[in-house]
Amino acid sequence: MIHARQLLTQCYHAAIGGAHPAAATHAGVAGLTLAPGARVWIVALGKAAAAMAAGAAAALAEQGREPVGGVIVGPATEPPPHPSIRVVVGDHPIPAAQSAAAAQAIGDVAALIRPEDEVLALVSGGGTSLVAAPAPELADFTQGDLGVLYAALLASGADIVAMNAIRKRFTRWSGGRLAVAVAPARVHCLVVSDVLGDDLASISSGPWVADPVTSADLVASLERSRLWEKLPPKARAHLAAVVAGAASETPKPSDPAFATVAATVIVSNAHAIAAAAACARDAGIDEVTVVPTPLSGEAAIAGIRLASDLVARKKRARGPRMTRCLVWGGETTVTLDPPDDSGAGAAEWPLGGRNQELALAAARSLREAGDNGSGITLLAAGTDGRDGPTDAAGAIVDGLTWYAVEGAGRDPARDLAAHDSYRALDAAHALLRTGHSGTNVMDIVIALIL
Repeated sequence: MIHARQLLTQCYHAAIGGAHPAAATHAGVAGLTLAPGARVWIVALGKAAAAMAAGAAAALAEQGREPVGGVIVGPATEPPPHPSIRVVVGDHPIPAAQSAAAAQAIGDVAALIRPEDEVLALVSGGGTSLVAAPAPELADFTQGDLGVLYAALLASGADIVAMNAIRKRFTRWSGGRLAVAVAPARVHCLVVSDVLGDDLASISSGPWVADPVTSADLVASLERSRLWEKLPPKARAHLAAVVAGAASETPKPSDPAFATVAATVIVSNAHAIAAAAACARDAGIDEVTVVPTPLSGEAAIAGIRLASDLVARKKRARGPRMTRCLVWGGETTVTLDPPDDSGAGAAEWPLGGRNQELALAAARSLREAGDNGSGITLLAAGTDGRDGPTDAAGAIVDGLTWYAVEGAGRDPARDLAAHDSYRALDAAHALLRTGHSGTNVMDIVIALIL
């Protein structure tokens, strides 16, 4: 007999294994042609930084080489793969003092890189916050201002590409500035993607990649989408100054600094999806479907849509009873209401993440489906092991989860409307806690119909 929750957890861990960057980075570095005798630096930033650096150092060792130095900036302290490499922890998702220190650590290493050196630039999602400090040209923009901007964007409902198009204009190493700082050293940039379409300029705000978008085009887009008015006044003032020619643009593709940079994606969400699907097949599931349309849009709406699809698939089933698994990948968003001035304590603030909100919304739809929702179980989780500012990767829900929240004394409808999905799902013992996974390739949703 198949136990749904156990199998879904196994498939999730298989997805993490399929998207783990150490082996991919090892293979990527092993395939590079490094100049004989050149000094090699490792600069790794993002949620997968430690694993990527370990893979790179191992590949160098197999070639009889070792890094002359470097830095790893990630979300947690990890042992360095080589004594010459410094490990620094940054803040996520709101940059603060640790992120400022991490940005300085990156600068300390960049200052030591010579024109004849080679750089293994290892990038994964999360770096936009982890190494965030104000760009030098923003003399009046403080670390606190940066935090206010990030918080406003996270609450805006904008997707990661839109957020990073803005954030890269305010931070010290984003938008290709790191490549400019070490030019003309050769840079081999290996990337673990956490954005739809694997756009190199968007992943961690492209520290080694030119920004192809002008501020004028960006501001026009922000005004059309009504995101402009959600930006703090200081941020709007800077963008307006750039458009007016009174402040500098981000580095563009024509900058000669990028002539010595080669960037490629080595791991993406597709790897996680494929591994999860393979796990379900190996477990004996009769029919496994990878849904080609990526997850996007508001998390709660996506949860309703996915649950409705699952219920419809179950109702349409004909012939012998089959077990089925569906796998989605991508990333949704949550638009938060502006904070009030009621003076509520921090313990009363809404707590959750996009996967938890998707899961709670799906749980309601499965409950409303009655018998047609029975036998359907859904897992929604971030591949980095952390969903929003919580200790959970996501959640596993079914048609009984909604009742379990009510039975624990909470109002799940109110929690869902207030974006307080974490407390609702925690009360129902539905949260999936895995700790940091060492990778970051967006989110995955896996559902079983048994």
